[in-house]
Amino acid sequence: MVRRSSSATCPQLPLVTILLFIWVFSWGHVMAYPDIANMTALQKHASFFDRNKDGIITPSESFEGYVAIGCDVEFSRETASSVHAALGPKTSPVDAPLPHINIYIDQIHKAMHGSDTGAYDANGRFVPPKFEEIFIKHAKVRPDALTSLEVEELILANRDPLDPQSWGGPVKEWGLSYKLSSDKDGFLHKDSIRGIYDGSEFIKLEEKRRSSRSEM
Repeated sequence: MVRRSSSATCPQLPLVTILLFIWVFSWGHVMAYPDIANMTALQKHASFFDRNKDGIITPSESFEGYVAIGCDVEFSRETASSVHAALGPKTSPVDAPLPHINIYIDQIHKAMHGSDTGAYDANGRFVPPKFEEIFIKHAKVRPDALTSLEVEELILANRDPLDPQSWGGPVKEWGLSYKLSSDKDGFLHKDSIRGIYDGSEFIKLEEKRRSSRSEM
């Protein structure tokens, strides 16, 4: 029996049709964005969760990122779902494929919320004076770190009374930061907080988790 070649059993599509299919299914997944040196601090923060570095964060990538920094599976799943439901529509270009659940790093500044410290400007750039204010105003036990009570005070002090919908974001963000990065004495150090703003702390947390797993 003569075996037919695989090409003989497949319909021959016009080249234009093939290219169209490739464009439809790959658009939004091969988006280029500025190299890390030219990113804003907020883009660097978000890019940790862009596990394949294509400029777009999918829910599964966020899940993987949360697990990588030490969150449990259930928390990672629930947080990834809620984050993408909230930020996907805000950062997706109007012509992005539906549903708008992916987060686009080049538009991440559009997802910024109120009641924050002001350490990011409107474009997601880091603002050193505002960052220093965190410790000038709230670091009372140590000048270079925050206790859990000081973190709570920081959150309350920055609440916008005219925007109560923005109150929940800082509670979750600072709560997670404190849980993952505070030391054994209960201090969340200045360099760790700075690293959270630009994402470098996430890399350290992932490396720490990977190292501890390899030693088991």
